[in-house]
Amino acid sequence: MKIPSTVVLMRKTEKDFNDPDDKWSALHDAGKILFLQKKVSLKLISADIVDSNPKNKYGGKIGSEIHLKGWNNRSAYLEDRTFHVYFEWDEDFGTPGAVLVHNPYESEFYLKTITLQDVPGRGPIHFLCNSWVYQNQGSRIFFSTKAYLPRDTPEALRKCREEELRMLRGNGEGKLEVWDRVYDYAVYNDLGRLPVLGDSHEYPYPRRGRTGRPILDHKEKTESRNFKYDQFNIYVPRDEQFSRHKKSEFRDNKWKSLIHAVSPVIEAYIRDEFESFQEINNVYDDGTSNVFDSFTSGFFRAISRKGKFPLPQVIKEDRAAWGRDEEFAREMIAGLNPLLIRLLKEHEFPPLSKLDPEFYGNQNSCITKQDIQSNLDGLSAEQALKNKRLFILDHHDSVMPYLRKINKETKTKTYASRTLLFLRDDNTLKPVAIELSLPNEKGDKFGAVSKVYTPTQDGVEGHIWQLAKAYVAVVDTGHHQLISHWLNSHAAIEPFIIATNRQLSVVHPIYKLLHPHYRDTMAINALAREVLVNAGGVLETTFYTGQYSMEMSSVIYRSWNFMEQSLPNDLKKRGIADGDINSLKDLDKLVIEDYPYAVDGLKIWFAIKKWVSDYCSFYYKVDGMVQEDPELQAWWKELREVGHGDKKDEPWWPKMQTREELIESCTIIIWLASAFHAAVNFGQYAYGGYSPNRPTGSRRFMPEKGTPEYTELANNPEKAFLKTITPQLTCLQGMTLVETLSQQSSEEVYLGTREDNWTTDKEPLSYFKAFHDRLAEIEDEITSMNEDGKWKNRVGPVKVPYTLLFPTGEVGLPGKGIPNSISI
Repeated sequence: MKIPSTVVLMRKTEKDFNDPDDKWSALHDAGKILFLQKKVSLKLISADIVDSNPKNKYGGKIGSEIHLKGWNNRSAYLEDRTFHVYFEWDEDFGTPGAVLVHNPYESEFYLKTITLQDVPGRGPIHFLCNSWVYQNQGSRIFFSTKAYLPRDTPEALRKCREEELRMLRGNGEGKLEVWDRVYDYAVYNDLGRLPVLGDSHEYPYPRRGRTGRPILDHKEKTESRNFKYDQFNIYVPRDEQFSRHKKSEFRDNKWKSLIHAVSPVIEAYIRDEFESFQEINNVYDDGTSNVFDSFTSGFFRAISRKGKFPLPQVIKEDRAAWGRDEEFAREMIAGLNPLLIRLLKEHEFPPLSKLDPEFYGNQNSCITKQDIQSNLDGLSAEQALKNKRLFILDHHDSVMPYLRKINKETKTKTYASRTLLFLRDDNTLKPVAIELSLPNEKGDKFGAVSKVYTPTQDGVEGHIWQLAKAYVAVVDTGHHQLISHWLNSHAAIEPFIIATNRQLSVVHPIYKLLHPHYRDTMAINALAREVLVNAGGVLETTFYTGQYSMEMSSVIYRSWNFMEQSLPNDLKKRGIADGDINSLKDLDKLVIEDYPYAVDGLKIWFAIKKWVSDYCSFYYKVDGMVQEDPELQAWWKELREVGHGDKKDEPWWPKMQTREELIESCTIIIWLASAFHAAVNFGQYAYGGYSPNRPTGSRRFMPEKGTPEYTELANNPEKAFLKTITPQLTCLQGMTLVETLSQQSSEEVYLGTREDNWTTDKEPLSYFKAFHDRLAEIEDEITSMNEDGKWKNRVGPVKVPYTLLFPTGEVGLPGKGIPNSISI
């Protein structure tokens, strides 16, 4: 019997033939196609019948070879190319469980799906391939969408399952080539002059994907760098690379200008600072003619096809509201970095430092109750503490150990900071004190030199207060980019991607659960290592931390705790949740009732957890099935001991002995890769695209009375403010960076959506449908709360609704949407 089937290959456009990354031009194959008549071949592998031939390394009975007739790689197609083929089959073959695909040509093709329309007694059988097929890969194995735990794998498919994993692990040696699909680990030794991060107590770090590039400096164990923008040639496993369309989007937009933003030609046109806020306003689309027009056709057209930047949301409705105290505080719970504010407990006043006093002396806060008393809306400091109305944004201990070096060895002049906030009756927050601290000139062991600033709106002291808030924003912006965004999402998730592909077969239920949440992450991380987080990269030149950026993130990684990445655990640790939050019924335990990130985040968190719980419980009926799953146990062991190997001895790792541990772990992974990343990434331009609101650096200290700087602040506060924060060129670089990172691709896949026919099991499909429907409900709830004037923190003085955890997004800079994965 012949089974009618379809084979779908991704379309190939004219632009693809000019792709500088494609070394395997179809011209190489012209002779083979015309004279040798080689063809792409496919063979079915039985899931039921074991082949007794010992030479068969795949195990199951192999069917007759068929070919893609009429295939060539020399033509452009406007749509995906569908081939109609016929597989030979009879009852003695049983159920097709896999397909062998061989490409005899040097040119690659992207195989999307294979579908057997109707196998008698078995119905349609789908193969979701979604992979590049190269001659160099040999015969490729693609499995049907049926999920199998290792113990349930048909005997005929066991060798296929093992062979595919063996290929994905590689042998740990040699330079990896563009066609390779090898997932392996390496330390961060590819950042240029920076110290090697990972595999050490001094500089611990998550692992990244191995490339096999030669070691440049054997003494320092540094890997060579040969970045060429036009080729996107940093190795990641072939199926983890950006699609050609997405690479085109990068090139057509701003990635190249981001890399080459600093040049002598551009610097010649740009002054050290903006003269006024109006000059900043003029760089946006609705700006008026000014000095920048003289080089609009140069720099600005290089970074924006329209010639100027789009208007950031934070100043779209009101150009001045960003400077209000209420907005400054609101962004700590509804802005870019809503992850750090914590409750100040009664026994913690004044705030204490955890830095070792033997090395750093007294680093405790010098804020007194008298400093804040007049701003507590009639309460005493004791009452505010007892009633859980005082909160702190603490950037002291993480900054102070590096502050002397940063202020001395970079262009930065800034402070470690502590900000105290009071929760008002209407659930808004207001800052009541800011403490700015410097190392003692006598030496670290003499403690901090600190000064406390309190709110005032009048005269020069009002301008001083605005500067104090700016210094807080500088260190918070640096923490956001380096820790909340890069370390805790991008870097932390990469070891999970590697371990999942190395240890879980594509037919494993947990692989099927997690795989959509890994798309494009290794590719964007590889690019980041080349141009963003590397020595001399954009982060070093843009943010206050300078050349100490990655080293500081390594130090902070020492306190990274996988279980604290759970949103309920995080909120409890910070005192935002008064006790455990086990369901949405516990929302009343939030100490700040109107906390947009926490409220929306918990709804998303429990929607994910319900989906994961239903899914895992379908495959793992009892705890013993978790314990006895060899692939699952190897995955978790390798993830802990290698992927996050510098944290392998931490007691908080789940033991992966119970179904609940599996559910919680998978929920955390999906949360980090989707909603968490969306919350800290896609609002970057909305808030950070306006530099005064989120400056990335500061260049001089707070002016003191009797100095020329103090006089300038009194006479021209805007100019003094702008001379203090990020300079003009760095500001424009930073705007380009956050605009690039905030962009959503036309290929984005959002949470709660995935390809059809991804599994044959009906119950998981129904669970996923329920998950999708719940996310739609959450969208409606978010919209309703944003429109309800009761919730003042959801919109704020700047009139920017909180939509960063709105599940559905759109192309461009929507400031909303939760992609399945860390794809930018």
